[in-house]
Amino acid sequence: MYDLGGSSSHSAILARAMGIAAMAGVEDKVLSLHGQSALLDTSKGYLLLAPTEEEISELAQQQQASDQLAALAMAAKDEHAVTLDGVQIEIAGNIAKVKEAEKLVAMGGEAVGLLRSEFLYQDQASAPSEDEQEQAYRQVLTTLGERPLVVRTLDVGGDKPLSYLPLPKEDNPFLGERGIRVGLDKPAVLRQQIRALLKAANAGRLRIMFPMVASLFELKLAKQVLREEAEKLAIDISSIEIGIMIEVPSAAVMADVLAEHVDFFSIGTNDLTQYTLAIDRGHPKLAAIADGLHPAVLRLIDMTTKAAHAKGKWVGVCGGLAGEKDAVPILVGLGIDELSVSVPSIPQVKYQVRQLSQQACKQVAAKAMACADAKDVRHLMRDENTLLALKG
Repeated sequence: MYDLGGSSSHSAILARAMGIAAMAGVEDKVLSLHGQSALLDTSKGYLLLAPTEEEISELAQQQQASDQLAALAMAAKDEHAVTLDGVQIEIAGNIAKVKEAEKLVAMGGEAVGLLRSEFLYQDQASAPSEDEQEQAYRQVLTTLGERPLVVRTLDVGGDKPLSYLPLPKEDNPFLGERGIRVGLDKPAVLRQQIRALLKAANAGRLRIMFPMVASLFELKLAKQVLREEAEKLAIDISSIEIGIMIEVPSAAVMADVLAEHVDFFSIGTNDLTQYTLAIDRGHPKLAAIADGLHPAVLRLIDMTTKAAHAKGKWVGVCGGLAGEKDAVPILVGLGIDELSVSVPSIPQVKYQVRQLSQQACKQVAAKAMACADAKDVRHLMRDENTLLALKG
């Protein structure tokens, strides 16, 4: 447990990736408790102190049922995620280390929907060399074989600083130099990374994604860098898919324009929620209400997906919402083509999708977008009638 941040904070993302049960936003006094029995139910977000025997037994039964479901999902991990009415959803994984690609393959992952390339830059005194980067990307591509790899270019700034890449002090770094803005402001760093990616591209199915794109102007500049480096290396990039993260509301609103210049969108629901609701996802008091199932966020996802599909482009979701049990039916109903989740979650998300009818999910998604707030959406998704309807 930790007292800062919420379910979409970087600490929470790390916990999910490691399969660790965690609860965020607890009060300081909870962290100081010692020697007291407690029940932690992260699926419902509560910590029960001094539980009764009845409460312990009830949660133990729930855990047993969860374990049985996990075993069923694991046994079918290599089956595609096809809905009851025949729609296949690609289930990918989010990784932040080279070795995690091996685990993804073992868990039935069909692609890497997000490689956080920051792992090459963090926890060291200087930037990685071009050769070091190329070898890392090549190793992941080789491990994946025919599975696609989406690499997000360096996404630092805000809550992800680098000691050797100083950025100016800002009153609100989340609204300052972040993502692609850093890359365009420090072009040598971006160009080096692009070169490393292009050199490794022949090892597999590479997709390159630019983060925090807020305008067509930024996208065009980033693509220009890519084209220039490809020309210098005499590398044909026609087979490399280029995409952007949709995590800024302006990008979602302008998705119809942006879709003409990319091959795919990947919706980063953690930041999209933060910027849409104007809530810092790491805020100790407010992060708990920064819920990606807020109807405003769902409507932006719907807008993005429709705009992309109208141009023949595919859409993934790589934020925390993609692996949430309450959210998966809604995302399927909104027409999302790929769900990229924490690696341990892959089998269960695939299993869940197989129990759903997309047509039924579309009706539920419409109801969710018509709700007043995230609380109402979650109530809808846990209603017995809704759960029955999702199977068509």
